[in-house]
Amino acid sequence: MAADRIFVGGGGEGYGAPQHLLLGYANRHGLVAGATGTGKTVTLQVLAEGFSAAGVPVVLADVKGDLAGLALPGRAEGKLHESFARRAATIGLDLQYAACPVAFWDIWGRQGHPIRATVAEMGPLLLSRMLDLTEAQEGVLNIAFRLADDEGLPLLDFKDLAAILAFVAQNTGALSKTWGHVAPASVGAIQRRLLVLENEGGAALFGEPALDLADLMRVDAAGRGMVNIIAADRLMQSPRLYATFLLWLLSDLFESLPEVGDPEKPKLVFFFDEAHLLFDGAPKALIDKVEQVARLIRSKGVGVYFVTQNPADVPEAILGQLGNRVQHALRAFTAKDQKNLRLAAQNYRANPRFAIEDAIREVGTGEAVTSFLEPKGVPGVAERTLVRPPSSQLGPITADERAALIAASALRGKYEQVIDRDSAHEMLARRAEAAARDAEAAEAAEARAAEEEREFRSARRYSGGSRSTRGYDGTAPKPRSGKGRSDSVGEVFAKSVARQLGSKTGQALVRGVLGSLFRGR
Repeated sequence: MAADRIFVGGGGEGYGAPQHLLLGYANRHGLVAGATGTGKTVTLQVLAEGFSAAGVPVVLADVKGDLAGLALPGRAEGKLHESFARRAATIGLDLQYAACPVAFWDIWGRQGHPIRATVAEMGPLLLSRMLDLTEAQEGVLNIAFRLADDEGLPLLDFKDLAAILAFVAQNTGALSKTWGHVAPASVGAIQRRLLVLENEGGAALFGEPALDLADLMRVDAAGRGMVNIIAADRLMQSPRLYATFLLWLLSDLFESLPEVGDPEKPKLVFFFDEAHLLFDGAPKALIDKVEQVARLIRSKGVGVYFVTQNPADVPEAILGQLGNRVQHALRAFTAKDQKNLRLAAQNYRANPRFAIEDAIREVGTGEAVTSFLEPKGVPGVAERTLVRPPSSQLGPITADERAALIAASALRGKYEQVIDRDSAHEMLARRAEAAARDAEAAEAAEARAAEEEREFRSARRYSGGSRSTRGYDGTAPKPRSGKGRSDSVGEVFAKSVARQLGSKTGQALVRGVLGSLFRGR
C-alpha cells in the first residue's frame, strides 16, 4: 500500500472502489458511527493499526477491554482466521498478522501506567463539568482558583482542592467583599460533590507526577507510532469523569502543541469512544470549547475521531468539521430512529449507484458506508465498503499478558510513585498552626493581664485609691492600631483562625472545617 494513505476496506460485487484515508487529510478529523454490534470497535482498531504503521502515535480509550488486543498479533488459525482470510481475498488484501507497539495507561494504575493531572491543569471549567455544578457554584470554584493564584497556593492534588475550598467556606464574608457574594450553601454543595468524586475514586486523577504529553507522542525503534490505550472499563462507571478526563487530555494537547499547519501526516490521532458522553447535558460553554478545540487543533497536527452510535450524538457545529466518515448500520425502529437515519444519509456526498439511506440501513456487521477526504480536501463520494480485517488480535488479552507488557514498557517506574510536593494543603496547614500558636500566645497574655488586673484591684482596695485612667507607669495608654479593610487574604485567614481558636467551641469548628489540613502531620 502507498505510504501516504491507510487502507480501510474495499469491495467485491456490489461494492465500491477500495477506500483509503489520506494521511495528509487525517487531521481534518473523523467520525465512526453505528449501532451496537455493527463493527465500530473493529474499525477503530483497523484505523489505529494504520496510523501506527505510518508512524503516527494514537491515543484511545478502551471501554470494554477489546482494544488491548492491538498489543498482540492475530492468530492464523480457527474460524475467525478463516473468515478474515475470505474477506481479505475479496477486497484484495495480503493479510499479515502483526502487533502494534502499545503503552497501557490507567488512572488508578491497575491496568497500566498511572495517568494524572494537577488540579490547576484541569481548571475550573472542566472541574465544574466533572462535578456537575450549577452556574453559581462554578463561580465560587473560579473564586477559589483565583484566590489560590493570588496567595501563591499551588493546586496540585485532591487535598489541595479540598483545603482551598475549606478556607473559602470559613471566610465567605471576607471574600465576598472582594469577589462578590460567596454563598456558604454553594461552597457546601461543591464540597459534597468532591466527596462523591472521592468515593468514586476520582481523587486518583489529581496529583504528580503529572502526565508528560511527550510520552503520548512516541515512536518505537522501527518508526511505528505508539498506540496509547487508556483503560476505561472502570472509568465508564463515572461517565462525567470519563468525558471530562478525555476532554482535559484533548484541551491540554491543544494548549501545549505548536502550530504546524497541514503536515504530511498527523503528529497524533485521538479517538474519543462513546463520544455522546461528552455532550450529554453539557452546558453551552463546554460545547463551545469542544467546538473551538476541534476547529483549531488540526493546525497543530492532531486528528480527532469521534466514535458513537449515532451521528446525531454530536452537535451540528462539530459534526460539520468531521471530514472522514465511516458509517456502520443504523437501525430505524421508531420515528425518531428514521429521522436520525435520514439526517445521517444527508451528511454524505451522493452516489448515483445506490440510495445512501437504504445502504446505511442494510449494511451488515463489518460493512459500512464510507466517505474520506480526497485531494484538496474534497469529500469523497459515499461507497459501500467491506472493512478490512485487523492484523492484531481481535478481542482482549489476559491479565498476565498485560502485566508482562507493562513490565517491559520504557515508561515503567516514571509515574508509579506519587510525589507530594509542598502545595496549598501544606501551606494552609502551616498557616493554621501559626495562627494556633498566635492564639495560644494571645490567650496566655490575656490571662496574665487579667491576673494583673485582679492584683491591681486588690491592692487599691487596701490603699483606698481609685482606678486611674492612666497606665500603670503613669503614662497615657496607647490607642489600639487598626488596618482597616486592606488586610490580605492570608491575614484574614490568620485572624479568622486565631479568633476561633480562642475557645474550645472555636477549636472544634476549625478542626471540623480544616480537619484534613492537620491529618498526617
